[in-house]
Amino acid sequence: MNELDGLKLVEPSAYAEHGYPHDVWNELRANDPLHQFDVPGWRPFWAVTKHADIIEISKQPEKFTNHPRMVISPLEQELEAERMQAEGGFMATMRTIIQMDGDDHRKLRKVAAHAFTPNVLKKLKPAIDETARGLIDEMAARAECDFITDVANLHPLKIICRILGMPESDEPLILRLTNELFGSADPEFQRDPDRQKRMMELGVEMFQFFTGIIEDRRANPTDDLASVIANATVDGEPMSPGDTLGYFLITFTAGHETTRGGIGGGLRALVENQDQIANWKADLSIEKQAVNEIVRYVTPVNTMVRNAQVDYELRGKTIKAGDAIVLFYASANRDEEVFDDPHAFRVDRKKNPHLGFGIGEHFCIGSNLARMTTGALYSELIPRIESIEFAGEPQHVASNLVPGLKHLPVRYELSKSKTAARS
Repeated sequence: MNELDGLKLVEPSAYAEHGYPHDVWNELRANDPLHQFDVPGWRPFWAVTKHADIIEISKQPEKFTNHPRMVISPLEQELEAERMQAEGGFMATMRTIIQMDGDDHRKLRKVAAHAFTPNVLKKLKPAIDETARGLIDEMAARAECDFITDVANLHPLKIICRILGMPESDEPLILRLTNELFGSADPEFQRDPDRQKRMMELGVEMFQFFTGIIEDRRANPTDDLASVIANATVDGEPMSPGDTLGYFLITFTAGHETTRGGIGGGLRALVENQDQIANWKADLSIEKQAVNEIVRYVTPVNTMVRNAQVDYELRGKTIKAGDAIVLFYASANRDEEVFDDPHAFRVDRKKNPHLGFGIGEHFCIGSNLARMTTGALYSELIPRIESIEFAGEPQHVASNLVPGLKHLPVRYELSKSKTAARS
């Protein structure tokens, strides 16, 4: 494999221009599923493209850690982050549970885990269904929309804000902060052309926003998730300021970013595979299978990085201690040894052990919420579709981490309600 292929795997603008590089992953899985790339301007990294290998690495967190890096970034940005860390300040102390390993991760994960259990979410389902119905009603009142900005952005955002106890008036701010964080390499979401300046300004704005919420929930605790996090204790002591800020950061942003990626990518797959709309309409009971297939086929979270702590033999090669390992979940979810006809989108797929929510101790804490939120929206939309087509070119975010769609113009006819669709 050559360097240009490696750049196609990690360069954010390549995802914006071409989408997911399935052509490169196909070649890697077939010929060199564990390949070490040395791309100019980037840290050398091992590309892990097979389903079994990602599971093997993910289930050994003591040998492959999330620290010191969990994302693949240009070397210049890594060095910039190290400088900021050395300078201190709140950015230096802030950690998210995704960055943590071992006991730290297990203890802090428990802080919010209860809020995302099936029994707790079951009580929230009527509100999730109502939100979905309202958005699809608004969609039905028009003949065209940008499905990402008008629907996919809003549904999971409204739900996570409800769980956190945030007012509707804060939703636009939270969406903007999320776009600027996860789409930091995308010109559409950049507040300033100077990366260091815009990331610092973003960090300060998030710090001020989250600190205000933390102070309020400590003074006036309620039964929402924001209060749980703000007043959390670990080993009998209050959670540290840095860990509290990190918890707010990941919950407020990743809590809806990845779900909107699945929802948006799911509609694109359906428009491109009209027979699957018909299949789903003909049997609405396959909702869970269909949602799982959307997560597999779209794979909203494309990569995570693991850092080798020991020398390790895999596929006849030696991963050295200190090496960076990039887990390409989107490649694993098209693995020919695991999935029948993996590049086909089939809403009734039965055998579907996808890695769209990860695997091992870092399995997505919000997976139940993501499934429920996605299912509720499509449960409302699918029966009402009379016709649907693209009204313009889909556009991806410039990101190698969550390279979902940022625009999806569609033209359609929808029934006024599910009842009208059945009549």
